[in-house]
Amino acid sequence: MYTKITRSGGRSYLQLVEGHRDAAGKVRHRVVANLGRLEELTPQKLDPLINGLNRVLGRAENTASEVVTESAKAYGDVFALHELWKDLGFDKALNRALRSGRRKTDAEALIRAMVFNRLCAPDSKLGCLRWLETVAMPAMPETVTHQHLLRAMDALIDHADAVEEALARHIRPLVDQDLAVVFYDLTTVRIHGEGTVEDDLRAFGRNKETGGIARQFVLGVVQAAEGLPLMHTVHPGNVAETKTLQGMLSSVLKRFPIQRVILVADRGLLSLDNIGELTAMADQGGRKLEFILAVPARRYAELVETFHSLAFDDDGLAETRFAGHRLIVAHDPLRAQEQSDKRRRRIAELEIMAEKLVAKLDAQDEGQSARGRRASDRGAYSRFTRAVAEAELTRFIKADYTAERFSWSLDEATIAGAELFDGKLVLLTNAPDISAAEAVARYKSLADIERGFRVLKSDIEIAPVHHRLPERIRAHAMICFLALVLYRVMRMRLKAKGYAASPRTALDLLARIQKHTAHIGERTFKGISRTQPEQLDLFDALSLPKPA
Repeated sequence: MYTKITRSGGRSYLQLVEGHRDAAGKVRHRVVANLGRLEELTPQKLDPLINGLNRVLGRAENTASEVVTESAKAYGDVFALHELWKDLGFDKALNRALRSGRRKTDAEALIRAMVFNRLCAPDSKLGCLRWLETVAMPAMPETVTHQHLLRAMDALIDHADAVEEALARHIRPLVDQDLAVVFYDLTTVRIHGEGTVEDDLRAFGRNKETGGIARQFVLGVVQAAEGLPLMHTVHPGNVAETKTLQGMLSSVLKRFPIQRVILVADRGLLSLDNIGELTAMADQGGRKLEFILAVPARRYAELVETFHSLAFDDDGLAETRFAGHRLIVAHDPLRAQEQSDKRRRRIAELEIMAEKLVAKLDAQDEGQSARGRRASDRGAYSRFTRAVAEAELTRFIKADYTAERFSWSLDEATIAGAELFDGKLVLLTNAPDISAAEAVARYKSLADIERGFRVLKSDIEIAPVHHRLPERIRAHAMICFLALVLYRVMRMRLKAKGYAASPRTALDLLARIQKHTAHIGERTFKGISRTQPEQLDLFDALSLPKPA
């Protein structure tokens, strides 16, 4: 069937013609329909016919109207995160906690947008607005402003207790109710801004990234053995780490009704006071609270005699008692040799430097002038002690300030004492039925929290923070923590299915699924780009529905 233009009496006609064979098998044509004089036909007359035929075939309308295509928007990554958000119940948890008849904006949607932005393209709140213009975020308000985002952050902190309790209820099913190994550690987060405000969290303290003094706040993270973040804490930047432990543990016991808790924490969190507090909490509420804590280096001096009497087994493990609890020591001879050799090499380098300084001073005394400024004993003291301090060897190398001539000495007893502790991990625990090997393995698993901190500071970019008000800083920390939870759940699901991709790689691959919008005349057509097999495999690995 096709169209044909015929002419008669000087006029042209458009006809719909069909070809067929007659009884003799010859090709003949017959007119199915006369569509009218060619010069009288217009798009307005033919478009309804063309569109009707296309609808019958399931095709897009074919009109004379211009086809206008909007910019494609990333869809696959935000779709997957939205489905995961719903699967974990976070949408219901936030809607329940933030329910308010006075608030006109959808706070849950705005918080969700900020969380997803941290995972997909971390940026400031103004940058988040620009990012929202490039993605097809499901279930978002039509209009979002910077003030809307700030008001959502304020609502999040105004209802922080309700939000955290609601989120904990949805995380509980993922945690073993009979036994939970809980890891706890803290990190520092750099922050910008001058001046002070009431209850300011921005305080100067030792930054864990640079080792220097920086304005910051302290973030604590509690994590289950499976790698799932359970809760977070926010403290001023100069807080003593030991003071955060008891409050954190009380919150864990309140929000997660676990019968037996094994707390694993790093050496900066141990003090005799909080050991006593932990022990006092152990028998409350019929629960069993146990801990595995690393002994800080400042307490090693109390362990010298104990270490001399230790007998290590074939696995390099030994056990004794300290401060009323089990003291477990793991010894790695190769690591110990490396540490001792490295220290000796650095000491030898400093001794060579000192000998050169002495030789220059002696030459001057004999009248042999060297190039450059004249050396002095006091200048030699200054240069040498500065080099020793930078090498962090002031305990082992002593310069004599009282002597008239520059001199130094090695404290061999202190060096020998340091070598006694080289290659050793010293743990304190009150758990009676955990083997020494299991306690060491549990403690080494604490490194997974450090990996989570690296995710917070790299992929999620929690720092630097430009907020000034304490409530906004806490809201920012909570948004980043929710992003970390989603990241870790993705990692757990991908790992369980044997998928090698990291959550960052997975989101980048899914972002290539785009949503397209085209306008033809008065009609609008929407669709998504063709999904690739590796993208569909990711949805299967994450146990999420595929986009339609």
